[in-house]
Amino acid sequence: MLYQKMKCFKNITITLILLLCLTKVGIAQTYRILISNDDGIQSPLISTLKTEIEKLPNVEVIISAPAENQSGSSQSTNSGPLEVEKVFKDQQFFGYAVNGKPADAVRFGIRVLGKDKPFDLVISGINRGSNVGDVSHLSGTIGAAMEGLYHGIPAIAVSQESRGVNTEATSRFIAQLVAKYQKEGAPKGVVLSVNIPAGELKGIMVKAMGDAYLDMGNYELKSETDNKMVYNQKIGFVRSQNKQTDTFAYQNGYVTITPLKFDWTAYELMESISNWGLKLENK
Repeated sequence: MLYQKMKCFKNITITLILLLCLTKVGIAQTYRILISNDDGIQSPLISTLKTEIEKLPNVEVIISAPAENQSGSSQSTNSGPLEVEKVFKDQQFFGYAVNGKPADAVRFGIRVLGKDKPFDLVISGINRGSNVGDVSHLSGTIGAAMEGLYHGIPAIAVSQESRGVNTEATSRFIAQLVAKYQKEGAPKGVVLSVNIPAGELKGIMVKAMGDAYLDMGNYELKSETDNKMVYNQKIGFVRSQNKQTDTFAYQNGYVTITPLKFDWTAYELMESISNWGLKLENK
């Protein structure tokens, strides 16, 4: 009798252990990822990224990207009706093309496609062209990621040099980050901006955003009439001299990772401004 009770207790213990293992390992929750970009849904780079991310276990990838190239649109948005079209590649559903800005595409993804099943992560990219330094403020790639952050969802923005970079290698690098987020959780309130330079890579550096590598302030008069002038914008490239910035590291052959926040407040000036003695004058 005692033997039977001990055997029964042993079986119950084994069953409970198996149930705990299944709960923690075997029945893993699906990790939902929304991918967007600013180069447009037809960009081959977003296709490569999707393919590599989908190789991860327990991952569901949904694409919601601009219908056309929207580079340089930052986090701007379109007003009025939003046209959305289903896109198929090789006779298989690929994603949703949104007739708007990158931020519109991400907002549509979060609010409509993620209404019943929220997303765990937003990835913006892979962008054709780097987004380091002060240029990041102009970037639709960064803007799309920030839109995810605006809705409380962690985000990764990924960009690479327009030529001379292995897009599959970039995608596998981002897959590393996604796997880490799956396992350990993503940092709250942060966009990780990843930039991959061309050529032989020297390593990885985590650097602060800084310097503008593009000089966009030169205009050349092309034509002129009585009331109308047409200028061509001349864009120049600038080498960074500040070793503390992501721009310097990127230009010297390093993959850069820069954690960005939504809050632009210059906190060090708040007390000083409060003591300026400004007054309201009532008429």
